[in-house]
Amino acid sequence: MLAGISSDYYLRLEQGRDQHPSPQVIDAVARALQLDEDATAYLHVLAQPDAAARRAGQLERALPSIAELIASWPGTPAFVTNRHMDVLAANALASALSPVFSPGVNLVRATFLDPGVRRLSGDWDSAAHTAVARLRALAGPGIKDPRLVELVGELSVRSDRFRRLWARHDIEVTAVPARAIHHPLVGSLELQAEWVAITSAEGQFLVVYHAAPGSPSEQALTHLAGLVAGGNRRHA
Repeated sequence: MLAGISSDYYLRLEQGRDQHPSPQVIDAVARALQLDEDATAYLHVLAQPDAAARRAGQLERALPSIAELIASWPGTPAFVTNRHMDVLAANALASALSPVFSPGVNLVRATFLDPGVRRLSGDWDSAAHTAVARLRALAGPGIKDPRLVELVGELSVRSDRFRRLWARHDIEVTAVPARAIHHPLVGSLELQAEWVAITSAEGQFLVVYHAAPGSPSEQALTHLAGLVAGGNRRHA
C-alpha cells in the first residue's frame, strides 16, 4: 500500500491507465514521495491535461498594455516571457543589461548556445540548472506541446549539458536567486529577478530585475540606465 492507495491502482497510474486521479490521490502520492509544497503543486498541474490543451494554439505575443508599461520604466529592467521562455517584449534597460533579454530570444536556448551568456553570467552552471528546471515547471502538462518538443529536441542534440539536466526532471517554481552579471560597461551587478504571472495572458510572465537599495549594484544599474537614456536622446 502506498499512502492508502492500493498497489494495483498505483500501477495503473504509473502505466497511464488512469489519467484523471483525484486531488486526494495526488496529495497521498505526494506525501508518500515526500514531495515539498512546490513539487506537490506541480504534480497537481500535471494531472490537468485539459488545461494544457486549452493553452495550445494561443498567440504568443505580449499584451500591448504590458509592453507600454515596461517601456515607461527607464530605471527598471523588465521583460515579458511565455511558458517556453521566449522573450515577447522588453524595455530598453533590460536589453542593455543583456542582449538575451530582447524580443525574439529564447532564454533557454541562449543559455546553452550563446557564448555571450557565459561571459555575462557570474555562475553559469547555476543559471543553466535554473533555466532547465523552470522550463520544465512552466511546461507543466503541456510536455508534448509541439513548440516545446522542438525546443527540447534541438537543445538535446546541440548541448550535452542540457540533455543531462532535462533528464533529471528537476523543477523550479520559486523566485530565481540573485544572480551576478558581469556587464562590459558598468561592471558586476548582483540582481534579483522577480517572476510575476500576468493573469490577463495565461502562460505569460513579467520578469523584473532589481538591486538591493543603496548597493553598488544599484549604482551600476542607475549608471547603465543613464547610458541608455543618453543613447536614446542622441538618436531622437
